[in-house]
Amino acid sequence: MDQEATGPQAGHDARLVRPGRRAMFRAGMAAGMVALAGRARAEAPAPPADDPWSQTPGPGVVSRVYGHPSHFEKDVIRRNVPFLTATPQSSVSFTPLQSQQGIITASGLFFERYHAGRPTVDPAKHRLMIHGMVEQPRLYAMRDIERFPSISRIHFIECPANGGMEWRAAQLNSLQFTHGMIGCADWTGVKVSTILEEVGIKPEGKWALVEGADGAHMARSIPVSKLLDDCMLVYGQNGEALRPEQGYPLRLLVPGWQGNVNVKWIRRIQIGDQPWFTREETSKYTELMPDGKARGFTWKLYAKSVITFPCPEMPVNAPGLYEIRGFAWSGLGRIKAVDVSIDGGVNWTRARLDGLVLPKAMTRFTLPWRWDGKPALLQSRAIDETGFVQPTITELRAARGVNAIYNNNSIQTWQVKENGSVFDVQLG
Repeated sequence: MDQEATGPQAGHDARLVRPGRRAMFRAGMAAGMVALAGRARAEAPAPPADDPWSQTPGPGVVSRVYGHPSHFEKDVIRRNVPFLTATPQSSVSFTPLQSQQGIITASGLFFERYHAGRPTVDPAKHRLMIHGMVEQPRLYAMRDIERFPSISRIHFIECPANGGMEWRAAQLNSLQFTHGMIGCADWTGVKVSTILEEVGIKPEGKWALVEGADGAHMARSIPVSKLLDDCMLVYGQNGEALRPEQGYPLRLLVPGWQGNVNVKWIRRIQIGDQPWFTREETSKYTELMPDGKARGFTWKLYAKSVITFPCPEMPVNAPGLYEIRGFAWSGLGRIKAVDVSIDGGVNWTRARLDGLVLPKAMTRFTLPWRWDGKPALLQSRAIDETGFVQPTITELRAARGVNAIYNNNSIQTWQVKENGSVFDVQLG
């Protein structure tokens, strides 16, 4: 039994009391706690330094200039692959998806695609002609179009050649170059149906030829039914006027369909009873099949996704907790789900859809991942509201061969190596 102080004497002369084992144990614990607290205080990180930028006032308001990103973000820019085309006038620049924070692509980072360079169009002189099989042919100035009831919609635009260089093998070790022919914006303009109701379409009018004011007079045939469904004549992008590279002052927006039918600098809509079979829908935007035949009028863009972190431009640096991030989209409607695999498609985990999930718009997905420092094969697989499941490259090749260029919506594989670097690979 512990010999602790008892009786009246205990309270008067504690020096005479011999402490028991329990008291000694409590005293030892207290001393240990004090020592640990002291060590914790000694090892605690120092508070952040008072850096130079927090010691003096910064510049004041700057007016009469267009705002720019921080100069620390100077490397977040569109880039191109010079060998893709013969001239820059018929080329493309790529959106830096690896740096895109949400579903909206900044106007200055939205990918470019030209067929005869970028024209400089005076909005005061620009006209939109609507003619052909209509009751009242009309010529509209921009001020006429802007007075009609307007709407704003968030939609993506994707070039059908996005990923086209990957049909045979993984070639470009870059997210920006494999998937960067896409952007998503908040578009403002007038429904095409509003304009067509004004002119009156004749019963036999089933097709429309839409033509741009660029040097190539880019033209595509589009069913009138699609124009009346959800198409827009757009003059606004992300809260400001269209950028010149996006068709200023007016472009056509065809939600969910190949980017080339979203004609920029639109100047003419002709209504007819059959397609026109233009250069861009015969020798160009068609897909050669294994039997030698070509698929034509393949407008719709099917479910697709890609992991944007980690990726070749954004590797991991040490084992630990990370968040896998990416985007998914479908021209058929909303994204219903995204699955993520870290072992090359052997096992799948359902990711979280983050933020807005809109039809025919980019959708952000995330998944926590604790990397153990071992090699990994990251993949994402999108499922849209129609039930369409994003295919593997092997499944696509089995159906369409390897001579295609357009509509590669296959699952992307990123190989994470032990040092954290990330590479573009394909699995058989």
